[in-house]
Amino acid sequence: MVVGVMQFEILIAGAESLKDKRRVVRSVRDRLHREHQVSVAEVAAHESLGRAVMGVSCVCTDGKRAGDVLDAISIKLMKLTDGELGATLREIRKPDFEGREGHEPAPIDEVAIATELLDHFDETADRNGDLA
Repeated sequence: MVVGVMQFEILIAGAESLKDKRRVVRSVRDRLHREHQVSVAEVAAHESLGRAVMGVSCVCTDGKRAGDVLDAISIKLMKLTDGELGATLREIRKPDFEGREGHEPAPIDEVAIATELLDHFDETADRNGDLA
């Protein structure tokens, strides 16, 4: 089993309301899911009008197939008419279950969790105008 993950940013220049943004996000999400059988979700910048950060994931039998799926999605995103593709980040992982007894939980990355919580706090504070 191989897992392919891609996070990407869509810049939506003409969005005047969250409704405009959601229309673009829904269109991209539904199209990618329908045409590539992947999971898609908006993962950050929920309150930003001109920017959507989305994530895509696929589970495949080999790394080549996962790479091909993510390549096809990247090409499709470069041709968007409702927005412009911004930054992208992709990763292909093969979990290693060999030699493990039972289903041992993965170790907790406390630094990553703390960083994510601080980032979320900063975004919430900026959105609410709590911090200068």
